[in-house]
Amino acid sequence: MDAHKAIITNIFNNSTLIEVPFFQRSYVWKEDLWARMIEDMEYIVKTNKPHFFGSIILKEGRRPHPGENFTDCRTIVDGQQRLTTFLLFMKVLCLKLGQPTTFDCQFRIMGQSIALRHGRNDIDAFERVMASTSVAKIDNPAPVSRIIEAYNYFVDHIDENKLSIMTVMMNAQFVRIDLNADEDEQQIFNTINSLGVNLTTSELLKNYFFSRNTISEYEAKWASVFEKDDDAKSYWDTEIETGRMKRAIIDIFFDSFFQIFIQNKRYNVSNDDKIMYARVDSLAQSYQHFIDHYCGGDKSVILSQMKDYAICFRTIFSPDTCRVSIPGTFGIERLNIIIFGLKTSTLIPYTLYIAKNVYSEDERNAMYGILESYIMRRMVVHSLTKNYNNLFTSLIRNEVLDATSLIAKLHSGNDATTYIPTNEELLDGFQKSKLTNLQTRGILYLIESYIRPANSATLLLGFDGYSLEHLMPKKWRNNWSTCASDEIAKQRDSKLLTLGNLAIIPQALNASIRDSDWTTKKSGKGANKPGLEACAKGLVTLNAVLLEEEWTEEKIDARAKWLHEIAETLWNIQP
Repeated sequence: MDAHKAIITNIFNNSTLIEVPFFQRSYVWKEDLWARMIEDMEYIVKTNKPHFFGSIILKEGRRPHPGENFTDCRTIVDGQQRLTTFLLFMKVLCLKLGQPTTFDCQFRIMGQSIALRHGRNDIDAFERVMASTSVAKIDNPAPVSRIIEAYNYFVDHIDENKLSIMTVMMNAQFVRIDLNADEDEQQIFNTINSLGVNLTTSELLKNYFFSRNTISEYEAKWASVFEKDDDAKSYWDTEIETGRMKRAIIDIFFDSFFQIFIQNKRYNVSNDDKIMYARVDSLAQSYQHFIDHYCGGDKSVILSQMKDYAICFRTIFSPDTCRVSIPGTFGIERLNIIIFGLKTSTLIPYTLYIAKNVYSEDERNAMYGILESYIMRRMVVHSLTKNYNNLFTSLIRNEVLDATSLIAKLHSGNDATTYIPTNEELLDGFQKSKLTNLQTRGILYLIESYIRPANSATLLLGFDGYSLEHLMPKKWRNNWSTCASDEIAKQRDSKLLTLGNLAIIPQALNASIRDSDWTTKKSGKGANKPGLEACAKGLVTLNAVLLEEEWTEEKIDARAKWLHEIAETLWNIQP
């Protein structure tokens, strides 16, 4: 890596081609940044002092093809937006000052082809602007080009009387960072530009797998799946929470798809490399390393299966499942609630592996049910989740593709991070565990969907349609009977946080009702302040509760046992 101060003539030197990666994201700057560019340029001319425009990261690029007239090629890692804007500004300024040849001499290679070559999204608009010979706005029909918008903005707003071409070119300064072909540009970009918008895994992979010379392959294997239409783009761009970060679904797909490959015993991936490949912040580099070291550099090993796996992924995984009713029987819909609603994304690679390689729907649903049962049993007893990733990738590595083998593998884990809780531990969990609101809502929702009659008069809402309610309120001291001692009061405070005292309801109660005595909490205070009898109508998990004339610690214990009996049957994974 070589970093040094540079003016624009050190970047565009009449013989170097600077290329935007062909599948790079589009030019996105807007009016506020265009206005700032004009202000900065006027400041340079007014003061005749250097002005810093940020860093430009350029990586050693390809060799010239026959007939191309450049001697050196650099690929933009960072700086696409500012260099594009700079050239648009200079193009308009030179035209307004009647010096188009000055622009051509500086920003064209040998005075001919433009020295900045854009990617697929912007190349036509950029070359159209660069070919302009007069100071006139350019038509910009839908879908509008931000490149042409910027050019037209400069036509309207640049005051050539306040500017000087040479003063600008001699004082507009950058930090130019040159990378060798084998340097990790993404790591360097993230370090230098930590406050910027990082390139996504999918953007890096798209530019790695495809080029200007493989457009037909790109259309067939990438665009037809990930960019097919607006619905497809919206799906793959959707961000979901995974641990402490948000990730686009397309990046989660590539992570899951990769895990399936590296766990395949035919490639014999070393443990050290698997550890390296587990880093989500360098997934694109991991793909390249895997292909170079385990596939002989053959990208088709990945590309030949990518489309089919991506289609399968979109078929089975949907965050929108959390907004619609789900069946009471085991299947992918219920597992989507656990993955997206309860934020258990570590299930995704193995679930994708099942979906793609188990051809019997009954067998798939049985395996989905086993995974649901395993996760939910452990959730009830508040077990650790830190080893889930290792567990589920081991199931891929060992090619566990039937229900019997899956049960056997899960029962073989005896340590605290992977074991299956017993029925006794499950009961203890329902009586004593204090879980997060999200976990509790998930447990009760999946039980409710399981026991709800098929002919129920009320429709089960989606998971997101329910909120959590404490039947005995946390502020019970305001309107409920007092306890005989402080110790008993503390026990009540603890008991009301357990599953037996918690319920899902589709409409949160008014605060005055939530903390009322039991009779008022059930009946409410008129139409504007409904109680549980109105808000929880049709919920099977609350039918018996609403018949109770009082709600006590004993009732909480009884309901916990009742919920446990249902869960024991629902989430039964005995060998």
